[in-house]
Amino acid sequence: MRKGNTYGTHRVIEPKGTLPQPAQRLDNTMEIYDNELLIEVDTLNIDSASYTQIKNACNSDGEKMQEMILSIVEQRGKMQNPVTGSGGMLIGRVKQIGENFNNPTKVKVGDKIATLVSLSLTPLKINKIKKLSPSSDQVDIDGEAILFESGLFAVLPQDINERLSLAALDVAGAPAQVDRLVKKGDTVCIIGGGGKSGVLCSYQAMKNVGENGKVIVVEYSKENAQRIKDLNLATDVIIADATDVMDVYQKVMDITGGKGVDVTINNVNVPSTEMTSILITRQEGVVYFFSMATSFSKAALGAEGVGKDITLIIGNGYAKGHAELTLNILRESKPIRELFEKLYV
Repeated sequence: MRKGNTYGTHRVIEPKGTLPQPAQRLDNTMEIYDNELLIEVDTLNIDSASYTQIKNACNSDGEKMQEMILSIVEQRGKMQNPVTGSGGMLIGRVKQIGENFNNPTKVKVGDKIATLVSLSLTPLKINKIKKLSPSSDQVDIDGEAILFESGLFAVLPQDINERLSLAALDVAGAPAQVDRLVKKGDTVCIIGGGGKSGVLCSYQAMKNVGENGKVIVVEYSKENAQRIKDLNLATDVIIADATDVMDVYQKVMDITGGKGVDVTINNVNVPSTEMTSILITRQEGVVYFFSMATSFSKAALGAEGVGKDITLIIGNGYAKGHAELTLNILRESKPIRELFEKLYV
């Protein structure tokens, strides 16, 4: 077997000298190097910002969406939306293991796994798209993918449906970061609280703040807002457009008595919500941008422009223990599990 680099640089075609994620094009030939894992792919979970962009660009036409996805993978050797720069994750079966692949979990050929690294850095070949629905970001394919030695993955649990696991693990970094950032008695705002990551974040935030804290959810969809109320995942729910900065700001200030919130978690899949997140957060508070639709230059320069001394955190999809924490939410909360089963299974 050919010897590969730990971080997958041997797969970069252009530009040379960079890593697979920022690369424009990867080698997606499916003959593995000595430190790689070959996966027979069943389902892609394309991240929300990317899937929304693809759906909008194709006017929700399923055939055009398939063509666009196939074109991206053909051109780039990976599923990386050229507009959002983001990818997603996948589930599949281990087909081959390189002789020098770092394998502390003792994964075996035939094991069903979910990758915990982005499709934007994963060499991928799609032979055929078997099923795609504009309403779901899970796309069933016939294809193969490569996981590098440095790539994270989880063996799928026996007690949770695999599509349900995929849906939850796709956003596992968000509730794990909420668990780190939110303390007892905090006032927290979840922007985009009715979606997949938002529901999980709201659950974890309510768990962390305790009886004396507040969890405010901002949600554009009336249906999703009602979902949050029905699941008792917030102390306050605001139905508003998160791109309308001053409207959301005033509503949050009314709830908090003008103090703002301690922690803001941004989960939306549309651009131009950076300043909403910043303005509603108190001085020396924290904003966590999990959304891949975020412009980090807008966030950094915007915070400076309004004189906000706050901590801005880029949404890293990986946090130690994030997979187990997120799967445990599905085990702990029957209503959330039933909701996700209805949406994704």
